[in-house]
Amino acid sequence: MSGTVLVAGVGNIFLGDDGFGVEVARRLGAASLPDGVQVGDYGTSGMHLAYDLADHGYETTILVDAAPRGETPGTLTVLEVRPEDRAELASAGGPQLFNGHGMQPEVVLGVLDMLGAEAGRILVVACEPASAEPGMGLSAPVEAAVDEAVRLVTRLATQAQAQAPASTTSTTSPTSTISPTRSHE
Repeated sequence: MSGTVLVAGVGNIFLGDDGFGVEVARRLGAASLPDGVQVGDYGTSGMHLAYDLADHGYETTILVDAAPRGETPGTLTVLEVRPEDRAELASAGGPQLFNGHGMQPEVVLGVLDMLGAEAGRILVVACEPASAEPGMGLSAPVEAAVDEAVRLVTRLATQAQAQAPASTTSTTSPTSTISPTRSHE
């Protein structure tokens, strides 16, 4: 096993705020993280992520992505994809399942299911985008959320690493939302 925690920055840098996860992964690459925590910039390479998850057996994966949830742009939300939710999400991938250049989480889960691989615990750190229109660069509110996301992901990865090996029992975790103006110490 290469590490027990994978932080995967995902998204398309050519679609504005969709590049949020890639930027967070870039900044995390320079951060001090515990041993056993790996950071990867997966961009739009869902197949690469699926095979890495299948091959390395990470106990926890933290996906970092832009995700419209109806919040104020720049709002960070932490979601846990529970095992009982994965089958439903994977089936939502439908005909896109074999899109080797797609980065939809449901597609990644579908590929893992096809491979018979266990994904471990999956957390998603999502940022509400202002725009996913063609163009490079993050909007001001999403750019302002990047440093907070780096701190949040660092905290989640550190907690996950401290809890390794993960328990095989599943509990429902509450969803937490962090507004772009709320500060954390």
